[in-house]
Amino acid sequence: MSDKLIKAREIINRVDMEMARLFEERMSAAAMIADYKKERGIGIYDAAREAEIIRRGSERISDPVVREYYVNYLKSTMEVSRRYQARLIEGMRVAYCGTEGAFAHIATMKLYPTAKKIAYSTFDEAYSSVVNGDCDVVVLPVENSYNGEVGQVTDLMFQGSLYLTEMTELAVTQDLLVIPGTKISEVKEVVSHTQALGQCQEFIREHGFIASEYSNTALAAKYVSEKGDPSVAAIASAEAAEIFGLEVLERNINASRNNTTRFAVFSRIENERAEKAVGVHTVILFTVRNEAGALAKAIDIIGKHGFNMKSLRSRPMKELLWEYYFYVEADGNVNTDEGREMMRELSEYCDKLRAIGTYINM
Repeated sequence: MSDKLIKAREIINRVDMEMARLFEERMSAAAMIADYKKERGIGIYDAAREAEIIRRGSERISDPVVREYYVNYLKSTMEVSRRYQARLIEGMRVAYCGTEGAFAHIATMKLYPTAKKIAYSTFDEAYSSVVNGDCDVVVLPVENSYNGEVGQVTDLMFQGSLYLTEMTELAVTQDLLVIPGTKISEVKEVVSHTQALGQCQEFIREHGFIASEYSNTALAAKYVSEKGDPSVAAIASAEAAEIFGLEVLERNINASRNNTTRFAVFSRIENERAEKAVGVHTVILFTVRNEAGALAKAIDIIGKHGFNMKSLRSRPMKELLWEYYFYVEADGNVNTDEGREMMRELSEYCDKLRAIGTYINM
């Protein structure tokens, strides 16, 4: 490594440390401004003020090319400041997939009762809202006790950049929702999310209903309400029935009375548990090298370091035919000396390796 490169990196490290200190100082001032605006009901965005900051700030930079980038830097910094002020003024913004009355909304209410909840129509949109900073965290389903993993969310974990920070379980009770006054003999078709249809397939088969997939259980209830056709019913929650003016015709129609869905919270920042915290679980995603025994060696390493595997699943990689990645959920904290050594040893056999996060069941 050249002396010039070493010197440049030393300068960058020193400047980055100073910038981190100054960033905290700047955000502290932004919090004071947020308090002022909240007390007086003033909007967060002040276009004239920001334009003046950019104009004065750009005058400090002599190099015209660097000045262009400094303007972008200032704009980005002020956008971050606005989002921080919005969080302080409006509270935490929590993304979920679906609408009011959906089980994801119920889980979000359980985890963040006072936060502002933002609904998105797909898992990807909800996840991306946290990646791009529009929301602070996202609550997504990861597994159902009856129907298994939610593959789309597992793929987002593998491909994305967010960290898993919390996990909660929600008992799922599926009800048959109809237009008020409808009799069971009038129902010919049921609409719901594919997971709900799978959980209620025995009930559907017993009554000879046509099953139609919908993007979300609560949105299916909304669809039935708007359609106003007694022959079409929704499978969703009692909360959805109340929201969309439907009647619960049959309760607890899911086959398993132990039907539970696990919901995970994803954030841009890793939740590093204390080394001696009790009841911590770790989620790891990885691919193994194309050599004999690589997967077996990886599993042995996990066990050798005292991590008790609760789950091991494989998922196909979309871009590579007949190639798979692996999902491991284990008792233990990866943010310990033992955990870090485990990850180091795993890297010898894994092409792609990432600890998605640690959590304690809520």
